[in-house]
Amino acid sequence: MRYVPYGELDGIPNVIVDGSPQADTVLTLSHWPGTPTPAALQDDLSAQIAFHYLDRADHHVTADVVSNNHVDQDGLVSMYALVEPDDALRRREQLVDLARAGDFATFIDRDSARIAWTIAELAGNGTGDGAGYPELMERLPELLDHPERYRAHWADEDGHLATTEAGIADGTITITEHPDADLDLAVVTVPAAWPRRPSHRFTRIGASVVHPGAIHNATDCFTLVYRQGLRYEVVFRYETWVQYMSRRPRARVDLNPLAEELTGGEPGDASWTFGGVGDLEPVLQLVGAEASTIEPDAFLERATTFLRSAPAAWNPYG
Repeated sequence: MRYVPYGELDGIPNVIVDGSPQADTVLTLSHWPGTPTPAALQDDLSAQIAFHYLDRADHHVTADVVSNNHVDQDGLVSMYALVEPDDALRRREQLVDLARAGDFATFIDRDSARIAWTIAELAGNGTGDGAGYPELMERLPELLDHPERYRAHWADEDGHLATTEAGIADGTITITEHPDADLDLAVVTVPAAWPRRPSHRFTRIGASVVHPGAIHNATDCFTLVYRQGLRYEVVFRYETWVQYMSRRPRARVDLNPLAEELTGGEPGDASWTFGGVGDLEPVLQLVGAEASTIEPDAFLERATTFLRSAPAAWNPYG
């Protein structure tokens, strides 16, 4: 197949990977919410879905154009699989691990994380409109074979990851799991003095006290409560946004009522906000103050009580 930009697909039969179909789309290979990927091809990552398509001649369609409406690591691997299937199939395990590092911040091979961060840097730290795919597909084999050549793009973040991994290993960071079905929760407790450091999610740069790659590799729970002194966050991992197939994650709940409740106990202009159940990785967090007035055990009790009782508010499978 050949790549055509998403905005130039009008009237062209096409396959969409890792995104939403258009009017002329004849097949969608995507784990995005509500997208019509054939059931026989579904999997956790769009990259895995694209490889299943290559495996299944009975699902092949009459179209030679593939596209996507944004650039990220899972989309790049999915695109590469359809544009360069012979090379992609030879590299299948490595490419799927790269897609996993980009989307879920989990990985088997550390180089997968390094390559994912490099792709984020090369993509310009933004999802854009998919225009970066030709250059990234051209670079991808070199990235896979020689990640050390791109050390300048990943070395600092690799240090952040290593520091977090060491903290987990020596008990400086603790992770307490509540894996029962009505919570699916891990509580991550971090030293109060640790600073925030740059880290990537997808192709965006942000900042985090602990690197998500280390935390996500250390727990399979998909709801995370971070505690750092009197600073707290509740995060729904990206796996809960997509049509995740390995196991059905506990459905996201709307944390806005909890945010309102918690705000009532804070002084001045301090308030709790929640990004919304439709965000990629929504966060409940305090704004307008450096720290909360709520004690750690009290915060955890209020958060877990709400999570257990609130109704489901997100269904990516519908």
